[in-house]
Amino acid sequence: MATASVLRSCVSLIARARKGATLIAATAVLAACQVTPGPVSSGSDGDGVRGSGPTQVALLVPYGSARSTDASVAQSLENAARLAAADLGEATVQVTVYPTQGTAAGAQVATQQAIAAGAQVILGPLYADNAAAAGVAAASSGVPILSFSNNTTVAGGNVWVLGSTFENTAQRLLQFAASQGRNRVLVTHNSQASGQLAAQAITRAASGTGAQITGAVPYELSQQGIVAAVPTIAQQARSTSSNAIFLTGNTAGDLPVIAQLLSETGIGGESFRYLGLTRWDIPSDALQLPGLQGGYFTLPDPGPINQFRARYQGAYGSNPHPLAGLAYDGMAAIGAISRRGDTVGRSTLTSGSGFAGTGGVFRLKADGTNQRGLAVAQVVDRAVRVVSPAPSRFGAGS
Repeated sequence: MATASVLRSCVSLIARARKGATLIAATAVLAACQVTPGPVSSGSDGDGVRGSGPTQVALLVPYGSARSTDASVAQSLENAARLAAADLGEATVQVTVYPTQGTAAGAQVATQQAIAAGAQVILGPLYADNAAAAGVAAASSGVPILSFSNNTTVAGGNVWVLGSTFENTAQRLLQFAASQGRNRVLVTHNSQASGQLAAQAITRAASGTGAQITGAVPYELSQQGIVAAVPTIAQQARSTSSNAIFLTGNTAGDLPVIAQLLSETGIGGESFRYLGLTRWDIPSDALQLPGLQGGYFTLPDPGPINQFRARYQGAYGSNPHPLAGLAYDGMAAIGAISRRGDTVGRSTLTSGSGFAGTGGVFRLKADGTNQRGLAVAQVVDRAVRVVSPAPSRFGAGS
């Protein structure tokens, strides 16, 4: 495919994704990958607040935000949380909603109000800087914060991130790729903060997977930048005897272009298997791209997520926002602990067996990050084929 045709395909994908709620990758980056001051450091580790009766949950969502899309995201998050709460019953949890305006200052005020009103756990907020602010506001309270972010720079102390992280995705893919003999992996990434975070996460994830990172090549996030970087990527892939290329771009931006241009230089296919850090099946048109054929990416367990979507649609008459499942997952974890009569806090949240969520099993880690059971899929004949199912539970040593 000529470069002009590749760019037309990319522009078409972007245009379609921007019209609706299908732009999961871009939305997730917006929600989670803002540059923030770093992990919350406080005198509290979210050890929990004991109470009698139902667990009091404060739901922090971006109602009142200046961003035009935040109102619908907030509504979907609230709907999902209330759906989970209804499943658990009023005797288990009670939910109170606090608007954050989608700002760090708003999240700080909402957190203070929630704690003053007796909240025992905070679910949300959405954005990474909001989560950091909430963590500081709750520092001396013992109240844990289960944020909807996937930005691990804010994880730690009393803050956990519920979003699927780069490191978790990378570990799953690298482990699978190594088992298939694709154990020498070159990373490509844009030179912006999000790309650098992605590359660092992949490098950290490689330990213990059987895969070796042979290097990382950045590129400017533009047509000219990608074109200029392709010869360097190709040269380094060959000189390091790499047999897999980790692509960190998403379908609404750089992925269609870099995958196609690299494949045209002979870097791809059987000789250099592509690994994807983002979802390649959203929008579904991306599966038609020649450059992605044969490549691997991860998916949540399709069974639970399809059940959640069906139940949400039945309850509210619309499809959930792609991030809505995080609110259900957070409530499911809170509910599972509360039903046992335990306090929701660090020791109970970080149970090794984890919890059942909308995308399958997941567990919260002591460092504030999470691990999610993911399936590995391959693009075969322009369709998704699951080649390694998601685990149904976590093993003792996993």
